[in-house]
Amino acid sequence: MLSSLKNIFKVPDLRNKVVFTLAIIALYELGANVIVPFISVDKVQQLETQAKQAGILGFLNLFSGGGLLRMAVFGLGIMPYITSSIIIQLLSTVIPKLEEWRDQGAVGQKKLTQTTRYLTVGLALLQSAGLVYVFHNGGSSLLGGQSIDLIPNFTLWRAAFICLTLTAGTALVMWLAELITQRGIGNGMSILIFANVVAGIPAGGAAVLAQGGRLKFGIILALTLLIMLFVVFMEQGQRRIPVTFAKRVVGRRMYGGSSTYIPLKVNQSGVIPIIFASSLLYIPVLLANVVPWKGFQTFVNNHINPTSMLYIASYGILIFAFTFFYVYVAFDPHQQADIIRKQGGYIPGIRPGPPTERYLARILNRITVPGAGYLVLVAVLPSLLMALWNLRAYPFYGTTLLIAVGVSLETMKQIDSQLMMRNYEGFLK
Repeated sequence: MLSSLKNIFKVPDLRNKVVFTLAIIALYELGANVIVPFISVDKVQQLETQAKQAGILGFLNLFSGGGLLRMAVFGLGIMPYITSSIIIQLLSTVIPKLEEWRDQGAVGQKKLTQTTRYLTVGLALLQSAGLVYVFHNGGSSLLGGQSIDLIPNFTLWRAAFICLTLTAGTALVMWLAELITQRGIGNGMSILIFANVVAGIPAGGAAVLAQGGRLKFGIILALTLLIMLFVVFMEQGQRRIPVTFAKRVVGRRMYGGSSTYIPLKVNQSGVIPIIFASSLLYIPVLLANVVPWKGFQTFVNNHINPTSMLYIASYGILIFAFTFFYVYVAFDPHQQADIIRKQGGYIPGIRPGPPTERYLARILNRITVPGAGYLVLVAVLPSLLMALWNLRAYPFYGTTLLIAVGVSLETMKQIDSQLMMRNYEGFLK
Protein backbone atom coordinates (compact mmCIF):
# COMPACT_ATOMS: atom_id res chain seq x y z
CA MET A 1 0.00 0.00 0.00
CA LEU A 2 2.76 2.46 0.93
CA SER A 3 4.68 1.66 -2.26
CA SER A 4 1.51 2.21 -4.31
CA LEU A 5 0.97 5.53 -2.53
CA LYS A 6 4.55 6.50 -3.35
CA ASN A 7 3.96 5.65 -7.02
CA ILE A 8 1.24 8.34 -7.22
CA PHE A 9 3.83 11.04 -6.57
CA LYS A 10 6.31 9.53 -9.04
CA VAL A 11 4.00 10.36 -11.96
CA PRO A 12 3.98 14.17 -12.48
CA ASP A 13 0.57 14.26 -14.22
CA LEU A 14 -1.12 12.13 -11.54
CA ARG A 15 0.62 14.02 -8.74
CA ASN A 16 -0.60 17.35 -10.11
CA LYS A 17 -4.18 16.02 -10.33
CA VAL A 18 -4.14 14.80 -6.72
CA VAL A 19 -2.62 18.04 -5.40
CA PHE A 20 -5.13 20.10 -7.42
CA THR A 21 -8.07 18.09 -6.01
CA LEU A 22 -6.81 18.51 -2.43
CA ALA A 23 -6.39 22.27 -2.97
CA ILE A 24 -9.98 22.60 -4.24
CA ILE A 25 -11.27 20.61 -1.22
CA ALA A 26 -9.33 22.93 1.13
CA LEU A 27 -10.81 25.99 -0.60
CA TYR A 28 -14.29 24.49 -0.32
CA GLU A 29 -13.89 23.79 3.42
CA LEU A 30 -12.76 27.40 3.91
CA GLY A 31 -15.91 28.70 2.22
CA ALA A 32 -18.04 26.34 4.35
CA ASN A 33 -16.74 28.08 7.49
CA VAL A 34 -17.04 31.75 6.42
CA ILE A 35 -20.38 33.10 7.72
CA VAL A 36 -22.36 35.41 5.42
CA PRO A 37 -22.88 39.05 6.54
CA PHE A 38 -25.71 40.16 8.90
CA ILE A 39 -25.83 36.76 10.68
CA SER A 40 -25.48 36.60 14.47
CA VAL A 41 -22.48 34.42 15.37
CA ASP A 42 -23.81 33.72 18.90
CA LYS A 43 -27.14 32.53 17.48
CA VAL A 44 -25.30 30.30 14.99
CA GLN A 45 -23.49 28.57 17.87
CA GLN A 46 -26.82 28.01 19.66
CA LEU A 47 -28.32 26.62 16.47
CA GLU A 48 -25.47 24.15 15.95
CA THR A 49 -25.82 22.90 19.53
CA GLN A 50 -29.59 22.48 19.18
CA ALA A 51 -29.48 20.85 15.72
CA LYS A 52 -27.19 18.09 17.06
CA GLN A 53 -30.06 16.95 19.26
CA ALA A 54 -32.56 16.23 16.46
CA GLY A 55 -34.25 17.68 13.43
CA ILE A 56 -34.33 17.08 9.70
CA LEU A 57 -31.79 19.84 9.04
CA GLY A 58 -29.09 17.45 10.17
CA PHE A 59 -29.41 15.54 6.91
CA LEU A 60 -29.11 18.67 4.77
CA ASN A 61 -26.24 19.85 6.95
CA LEU A 62 -24.50 16.52 6.27
CA PHE A 63 -24.13 17.37 2.56
CA SER A 64 -22.84 20.89 3.19
CA GLY A 65 -20.07 19.97 5.63
CA GLY A 66 -21.80 21.87 8.45
CA GLY A 67 -21.98 25.05 6.36
CA LEU A 68 -25.80 25.13 6.26
CA LEU A 69 -26.25 25.57 10.02
CA ARG A 70 -23.48 28.17 10.05
CA MET A 71 -25.17 30.07 7.20
CA ALA A 72 -21.77 30.03 5.48
CA VAL A 73 -21.00 31.33 2.00
CA PHE A 74 -21.00 27.71 0.76
CA GLY A 75 -23.94 26.88 3.05
CA LEU A 76 -26.11 25.37 0.31
CA GLY A 77 -23.19 23.19 -0.75
CA ILE A 78 -23.41 21.03 -3.85
CA MET A 79 -27.05 19.97 -3.30
CA PRO A 80 -28.68 22.47 -5.76
CA TYR A 81 -26.30 21.26 -8.48
CA ILE A 82 -27.09 17.60 -7.71
CA THR A 83 -30.83 18.31 -7.64
CA SER A 84 -30.77 20.17 -10.96
CA SER A 85 -28.67 17.39 -12.56
CA ILE A 86 -31.23 14.81 -11.42
CA ILE A 87 -34.14 16.94 -12.68
CA ILE A 88 -32.55 17.42 -16.13
CA GLN A 89 -31.77 13.71 -16.33
CA LEU A 90 -35.39 12.82 -15.51
CA LEU A 91 -36.85 15.43 -17.87
CA SER A 92 -34.65 14.10 -20.70
CA THR A 93 -36.97 11.10 -20.90
CA VAL A 94 -40.20 13.11 -21.28
CA ILE A 95 -39.27 16.41 -23.02
CA PRO A 96 -38.47 15.85 -26.73
CA LYS A 97 -36.00 18.75 -26.98
CA LEU A 98 -33.92 17.51 -24.05
CA GLU A 99 -34.07 13.97 -25.43
CA GLU A 100 -32.81 15.30 -28.77
CA TRP A 101 -29.90 17.05 -27.04
CA ARG A 102 -29.07 13.87 -25.11
CA ASP A 103 -28.78 11.91 -28.38
CA GLN A 104 -26.59 14.54 -30.10
CA GLY A 105 -23.39 13.50 -28.35
CA ALA A 106 -20.86 16.09 -27.16
CA VAL A 107 -22.73 19.08 -28.67
CA GLY A 108 -25.99 18.13 -27.00
CA GLN A 109 -24.22 17.38 -23.72
CA LYS A 110 -22.87 20.95 -23.64
CA LYS A 111 -26.42 22.30 -24.01
CA LEU A 112 -27.67 20.01 -21.22
CA THR A 113 -24.79 21.10 -18.97
CA GLN A 114 -25.57 24.77 -19.59
CA THR A 115 -29.27 24.19 -18.84
CA THR A 116 -28.27 22.39 -15.62
CA ARG A 117 -26.19 25.40 -14.56
CA TYR A 118 -29.06 27.84 -15.10
CA LEU A 119 -31.43 25.56 -13.17
CA THR A 120 -28.86 25.30 -10.35
CA VAL A 121 -28.80 29.10 -9.94
CA GLY A 122 -32.63 29.20 -9.90
CA LEU A 123 -32.85 26.45 -7.28
CA ALA A 124 -30.16 28.14 -5.18
CA LEU A 125 -32.19 31.39 -5.18
CA LEU A 126 -35.32 29.53 -4.05
CA GLN A 127 -33.50 27.55 -1.36
CA SER A 128 -31.63 30.58 -0.02
CA ALA A 129 -34.89 32.55 0.21
CA GLY A 130 -36.50 29.64 2.06
CA LEU A 131 -33.57 29.40 4.48
CA VAL A 132 -33.67 33.14 5.20
CA TYR A 133 -37.40 32.84 5.95
CA VAL A 134 -36.96 29.78 8.16
CA PHE A 135 -33.95 31.05 10.10
CA HIS A 136 -35.58 34.43 10.72
CA ASN A 137 -39.17 33.38 11.48
CA GLY A 138 -38.39 30.30 13.54
CA GLY A 139 -38.49 26.84 12.00
CA SER A 140 -38.65 24.87 15.25
CA SER A 141 -39.85 21.70 13.50
CA LEU A 142 -36.75 21.81 11.33
CA LEU A 143 -34.53 22.07 14.37
CA GLY A 144 -36.32 19.85 16.83
CA GLY A 145 -36.61 22.52 19.52
CA GLN A 146 -37.21 26.21 20.15
CA SER A 147 -36.89 28.69 17.30
CA ILE A 148 -33.71 30.75 16.93
CA ASP A 149 -33.56 34.00 14.94
CA LEU A 150 -30.23 34.13 13.09
CA ILE A 151 -30.98 37.54 11.52
CA PRO A 152 -31.84 39.81 14.47
CA ASN A 153 -31.84 43.14 12.55
CA PHE A 154 -33.89 41.87 9.64
CA THR A 155 -34.61 44.11 6.64
CA LEU A 156 -35.62 43.27 3.08
CA TRP A 157 -32.30 44.53 1.66
CA ARG A 158 -30.28 42.44 4.12
CA ALA A 159 -32.33 39.35 3.27
CA ALA A 160 -31.76 39.97 -0.46
CA PHE A 161 -28.01 40.36 0.13
CA ILE A 162 -27.88 37.08 2.09
CA CYS A 163 -29.78 35.29 -0.70
CA LEU A 164 -27.43 36.74 -3.31
CA THR A 165 -24.36 35.66 -1.30
CA LEU A 166 -25.62 32.09 -0.84
CA THR A 167 -26.53 31.84 -4.54
CA ALA A 168 -23.09 33.15 -5.60
CA GLY A 169 -21.50 30.61 -3.25
CA THR A 170 -23.48 27.80 -4.90
CA ALA A 171 -22.38 28.96 -8.37
CA LEU A 172 -18.75 28.95 -7.18
CA VAL A 173 -19.13 25.46 -5.68
CA MET A 174 -20.59 24.25 -9.01
CA TRP A 175 -17.55 25.66 -10.82
CA LEU A 176 -15.16 24.02 -8.31
CA ALA A 177 -16.88 20.65 -8.82
CA GLU A 178 -16.51 20.94 -12.59
CA LEU A 179 -12.84 21.91 -12.19
CA ILE A 180 -12.19 18.73 -10.18
CA THR A 181 -13.90 16.64 -12.87
CA GLN A 182 -11.84 18.27 -15.65
CA ARG A 183 -8.43 18.70 -14.04
CA GLY A 184 -8.47 16.59 -10.87
CA ILE A 185 -9.16 13.02 -9.79
CA GLY A 186 -12.68 11.57 -9.72
CA ASN A 187 -16.10 13.12 -10.17
CA GLY A 188 -16.23 16.67 -8.74
CA MET A 189 -19.68 16.42 -7.16
CA SER A 190 -18.86 13.08 -5.54
CA ILE A 191 -15.52 14.31 -4.20
CA LEU A 192 -17.08 17.40 -2.56
CA ILE A 193 -19.88 15.33 -0.99
CA PHE A 194 -17.25 12.85 0.23
CA ALA A 195 -15.26 15.68 1.84
CA ASN A 196 -18.42 16.96 3.56
CA VAL A 197 -19.64 13.68 5.03
CA VAL A 198 -16.18 12.51 6.12
CA ALA A 199 -15.56 15.85 7.89
CA GLY A 200 -18.55 15.15 10.15
CA ILE A 201 -17.60 11.58 11.17
CA PRO A 202 -15.28 12.44 14.15
CA ALA A 203 -17.81 14.88 15.67
CA GLY A 204 -20.64 12.38 15.11
CA GLY A 205 -18.69 9.54 16.72
CA ALA A 206 -17.82 11.72 19.73
CA ALA A 207 -21.50 12.68 20.12
CA VAL A 208 -22.59 9.02 20.05
CA LEU A 209 -19.93 8.14 22.65
CA ALA A 210 -21.04 10.97 24.92
CA GLN A 211 -24.76 10.16 24.62
CA GLY A 212 -24.71 6.34 24.53
CA GLY A 213 -21.66 5.32 26.54
CA ARG A 214 -18.78 3.03 25.69
CA LEU A 215 -20.79 -0.22 25.29
CA LYS A 216 -23.23 1.16 22.73
CA PHE A 217 -20.43 3.03 20.99
CA GLY A 218 -18.43 -0.22 20.72
CA ILE A 219 -21.42 -2.09 19.25
CA ILE A 220 -22.02 0.70 16.73
CA LEU A 221 -18.31 0.71 15.82
CA ALA A 222 -18.39 -3.06 15.20
CA LEU A 223 -21.56 -2.67 13.11
CA THR A 224 -19.83 0.11 11.17
CA LEU A 225 -16.95 -2.19 10.20
CA LEU A 226 -19.41 -4.90 9.09
CA ILE A 227 -21.39 -2.37 7.03
CA MET A 228 -18.17 -1.13 5.40
CA LEU A 229 -17.26 -4.68 4.33
CA PHE A 230 -20.80 -5.22 3.07
CA VAL A 231 -20.77 -1.95 1.09
CA VAL A 232 -17.40 -2.80 -0.52
CA PHE A 233 -18.68 -6.28 -1.46
CA MET A 234 -21.94 -4.97 -2.97
CA GLU A 235 -20.39 -1.99 -4.76
CA GLN A 236 -17.97 -4.31 -6.56
CA GLY A 237 -20.76 -6.65 -7.69
CA GLN A 238 -21.86 -6.48 -11.34
CA ARG A 239 -23.55 -8.58 -14.01
CA ARG A 240 -21.67 -8.64 -17.31
CA ILE A 241 -23.89 -9.00 -20.38
CA PRO A 242 -21.80 -10.15 -23.39
CA VAL A 243 -22.21 -8.24 -26.68
CA THR A 244 -20.75 -9.40 -30.01
CA PHE A 245 -20.31 -7.07 -33.00
CA ALA A 246 -20.59 -8.54 -36.50
CA LYS A 247 -17.82 -8.02 -39.05
CA ARG A 248 -18.45 -5.39 -41.72
CA VAL A 249 -16.44 -4.27 -44.74
CA VAL A 250 -15.91 -0.52 -45.32
CA GLY A 251 -13.98 0.12 -48.54
CA ARG A 252 -11.12 -2.34 -48.52
CA ARG A 253 -10.97 -2.75 -44.76
CA MET A 254 -12.83 -5.05 -42.43
CA TYR A 255 -14.15 -3.70 -39.12
CA GLY A 256 -15.86 -5.29 -36.13
CA GLY A 257 -15.87 -8.91 -35.16
CA SER A 258 -15.02 -8.00 -31.56
CA SER A 259 -16.74 -8.98 -28.32
CA THR A 260 -17.32 -6.85 -25.26
CA TYR A 261 -19.79 -6.68 -22.36
CA ILE A 262 -22.24 -4.30 -20.69
CA PRO A 263 -21.43 -4.06 -16.95
CA LEU A 264 -24.63 -3.78 -14.89
CA LYS A 265 -23.78 -2.93 -11.27
CA VAL A 266 -25.88 -4.31 -8.43
CA ASN A 267 -26.13 -0.74 -7.12
CA GLN A 268 -26.73 0.99 -10.44
CA SER A 269 -28.26 4.12 -8.89
CA GLY A 270 -25.60 5.06 -6.28
CA VAL A 271 -26.93 7.27 -3.48
CA ILE A 272 -29.49 9.09 -5.69
CA PRO A 273 -32.52 7.17 -4.22
CA ILE A 274 -31.43 8.19 -0.71
CA ILE A 275 -31.30 11.86 -1.77
CA PHE A 276 -34.72 11.49 -3.45
CA ALA A 277 -36.30 9.90 -0.37
CA SER A 278 -34.82 12.48 2.01
CA SER A 279 -35.98 15.36 -0.19
CA LEU A 280 -39.54 13.98 -0.28
CA LEU A 281 -39.64 13.54 3.51
CA TYR A 282 -38.29 17.09 3.80
CA ILE A 283 -41.48 18.52 2.19
CA PRO A 284 -43.88 18.02 5.17
CA VAL A 285 -41.26 19.57 7.47
CA LEU A 286 -41.16 22.68 5.30
CA LEU A 287 -44.97 22.79 5.14
CA ALA A 288 -45.16 22.65 8.94
CA ASN A 289 -43.43 26.04 9.06
CA VAL A 290 -45.93 27.57 6.63
CA VAL A 291 -49.30 25.87 7.30
CA PRO A 292 -50.88 27.33 10.50
CA TRP A 293 -52.41 24.02 11.59
CA LYS A 294 -51.43 22.97 15.10
CA GLY A 295 -52.32 19.28 14.64
CA PHE A 296 -50.18 18.95 11.51
CA GLN A 297 -47.25 20.74 13.16
CA THR A 298 -47.47 18.45 16.20
CA PHE A 299 -47.57 15.34 13.99
CA VAL A 300 -44.50 16.49 12.04
CA ASN A 301 -42.58 17.33 15.23
CA ASN A 302 -43.36 13.93 16.80
CA HIS A 303 -43.10 11.58 13.82
CA ILE A 304 -41.09 13.15 10.96
CA ASN A 305 -37.67 12.94 12.55
CA PRO A 306 -34.77 10.54 11.85
CA THR A 307 -35.35 8.40 14.97
CA SER A 308 -39.11 7.94 14.48
CA MET A 309 -40.29 4.47 13.39
CA LEU A 310 -42.77 6.02 10.93
CA TYR A 311 -39.96 8.07 9.38
CA ILE A 312 -37.64 5.04 9.15
CA ALA A 313 -40.34 2.86 7.54
CA SER A 314 -41.30 5.59 5.04
CA TYR A 315 -37.62 6.22 4.33
CA GLY A 316 -36.98 2.54 3.50
CA ILE A 317 -40.07 2.21 1.26
CA LEU A 318 -39.22 5.39 -0.67
CA ILE A 319 -35.59 4.32 -1.18
CA PHE A 320 -36.74 0.94 -2.56
CA ALA A 321 -39.25 2.56 -4.95
CA PHE A 322 -36.91 5.33 -6.12
CA THR A 323 -34.14 2.80 -6.83
CA PHE A 324 -36.28 1.09 -9.49
CA PHE A 325 -37.46 4.44 -10.83
CA TYR A 326 -33.98 5.92 -11.22
CA VAL A 327 -32.37 2.74 -12.62
CA TYR A 328 -34.91 2.65 -15.46
CA VAL A 329 -34.27 6.34 -16.16
CA ALA A 330 -30.47 5.96 -16.16
CA PHE A 331 -30.44 2.65 -18.08
CA ASP A 332 -33.35 2.51 -20.51
CA PRO A 333 -33.56 -1.05 -21.99
CA HIS A 334 -35.30 0.24 -25.14
CA GLN A 335 -32.58 2.83 -25.79
CA GLN A 336 -29.74 0.37 -25.05
CA ALA A 337 -31.23 -2.29 -27.35
CA ASP A 338 -31.57 0.32 -30.10
CA ILE A 339 -27.92 1.45 -29.67
CA ILE A 340 -26.68 -2.17 -29.85
CA ARG A 341 -28.74 -2.80 -33.02
CA LYS A 342 -27.51 0.38 -34.74
CA GLN A 343 -23.88 -0.51 -34.00
CA GLY A 344 -24.31 -3.94 -35.58
CA GLY A 345 -24.07 -5.80 -32.29
CA TYR A 346 -26.13 -8.51 -30.63
CA ILE A 347 -26.28 -10.47 -27.38
CA PRO A 348 -25.38 -14.13 -28.07
CA GLY A 349 -28.54 -16.23 -28.21
CA ILE A 350 -30.84 -13.16 -28.27
CA ARG A 351 -32.24 -11.62 -31.46
CA PRO A 352 -31.72 -7.84 -31.94
CA GLY A 353 -34.62 -5.42 -31.38
CA PRO A 354 -37.56 -6.15 -29.01
CA PRO A 355 -36.17 -9.55 -27.78
CA THR A 356 -32.97 -7.77 -26.67
CA GLU A 357 -35.03 -5.08 -24.96
CA ARG A 358 -37.08 -7.68 -23.04
CA TYR A 359 -33.92 -9.57 -22.08
CA LEU A 360 -32.23 -6.41 -20.73
CA ALA A 361 -35.40 -5.42 -18.82
CA ARG A 362 -35.59 -8.88 -17.21
CA ILE A 363 -31.92 -8.82 -16.18
CA LEU A 364 -32.33 -5.26 -14.86
CA ASN A 365 -35.33 -6.27 -12.72
CA ARG A 366 -33.49 -9.25 -11.26
CA ILE A 367 -30.36 -7.27 -10.41
CA THR A 368 -32.18 -4.17 -9.06
CA VAL A 369 -34.13 -6.07 -6.37
CA PRO A 370 -31.01 -7.00 -4.32
CA GLY A 371 -29.51 -3.59 -5.12
CA ALA A 372 -32.55 -1.77 -3.73
CA GLY A 373 -32.64 -4.06 -0.69
CA TYR A 374 -28.95 -3.36 -0.07
CA LEU A 375 -29.51 0.42 -0.16
CA VAL A 376 -32.46 0.16 2.24
CA LEU A 377 -30.50 -2.04 4.65
CA VAL A 378 -27.45 0.24 4.77
CA ALA A 379 -29.53 3.43 5.13
CA VAL A 380 -32.11 2.14 7.61
CA LEU A 381 -30.29 -0.37 9.86
CA PRO A 382 -28.14 2.19 11.74
CA SER A 383 -31.12 4.54 12.14
CA LEU A 384 -33.21 1.63 13.48
CA LEU A 385 -30.54 0.76 16.04
CA MET A 386 -30.27 4.40 17.13
CA ALA A 387 -34.07 4.66 17.43
CA LEU A 388 -34.21 1.56 19.64
CA TRP A 389 -31.51 3.02 21.91
CA ASN A 390 -33.02 6.53 21.69
CA LEU A 391 -29.75 7.98 20.40
CA ARG A 392 -30.25 11.23 18.49
CA ALA A 393 -26.63 12.31 18.15
CA TYR A 394 -25.71 11.02 14.67
CA PRO A 395 -28.68 9.38 12.90
CA PHE A 396 -27.30 9.56 9.34
CA TYR A 397 -24.10 7.56 9.63
CA GLY A 398 -25.42 4.71 7.45
CA THR A 399 -25.77 7.15 4.56
CA THR A 400 -22.37 8.62 5.45
CA LEU A 401 -20.69 5.20 5.22
CA LEU A 402 -22.38 4.42 1.90
CA ILE A 403 -21.21 7.70 0.35
CA ALA A 404 -17.70 7.55 1.84
CA VAL A 405 -16.98 3.95 0.78
CA GLY A 406 -18.64 4.30 -2.64
CA VAL A 407 -16.76 7.47 -3.61
CA SER A 408 -13.48 6.07 -2.21
CA LEU A 409 -13.79 2.94 -4.36
CA GLU A 410 -14.55 4.90 -7.54
CA THR A 411 -11.67 7.31 -6.94
CA MET A 412 -9.27 4.46 -6.15
CA LYS A 413 -10.28 2.75 -9.40
CA GLN A 414 -9.41 5.91 -11.36
CA ILE A 415 -6.02 6.24 -9.64
CA ASP A 416 -5.43 2.52 -10.15
CA SER A 417 -6.12 2.72 -13.87
CA GLN A 418 -3.76 5.71 -14.19
CA LEU A 419 -0.99 3.79 -12.40
CA MET A 420 -1.52 0.63 -14.47
CA MET A 421 -1.30 2.67 -17.70
CA ARG A 422 2.20 3.72 -16.65
CA ASN A 423 3.29 0.18 -15.68
CA TYR A 424 3.03 0.76 -11.93
CA GLU A 425 1.41 -1.63 -9.49
CA GLY A 426 -2.03 -0.31 -8.50
CA PHE A 427 -3.93 -0.23 -5.22
CA LEU A 428 -6.59 -2.77 -6.15
CA LYS A 429 -5.33 -6.33 -6.45
